[in-house]
Amino acid sequence: MARIADYTVDHRGLDWPDLLASWAWLVPRQFTVWIMNRFGDLFLVFEDGSVHMLDVGRGSLERVADNRDDFANRVDEGTNANEWLMIPLVDELRKAGVVPGPTECYSYVQLPVLGGDYTRGNTRVVSIAHHYKAFGPIHETIKDIPDGTVVKFDVAG
Repeated sequence: MARIADYTVDHRGLDWPDLLASWAWLVPRQFTVWIMNRFGDLFLVFEDGSVHMLDVGRGSLERVADNRDDFANRVDEGTNANEWLMIPLVDELRKAGVVPGPTECYSYVQLPVLGGDYTRGNTRVVSIAHHYKAFGPIHETIKDIPDGTVVKFDVAG
């Protein structure tokens, strides 16, 4: 039987202000990191108690529940658990022997917002720090570009 711990990361002790500094354009100043899934997506609790999902693959922040109790109810509705915790893909990666270490998470070879898909072939393991620090600036750069626009990045280093 699957447990939520199989699909989440113990994020206690991580320096969230530093890790999310490159996401300041999207994430408010005040929040509590509540849950981190294995792909580094975060469930943040805002000052009003509402729960929001920071989707790193899409570069979006979406309200998913009015509060923690509401989240607990909604996660069991329809496909929410599979989508929010990426259960099918995490299960596939585990069966293939791809398991992140304690300071790592699953990440993307190509961001989904840039055409990457949610598959084993588009998944890699990276440090948690790299995951947030690399993708925040990319999302900030493309946030106002219309869908379908061809984007080219020059990668230094």
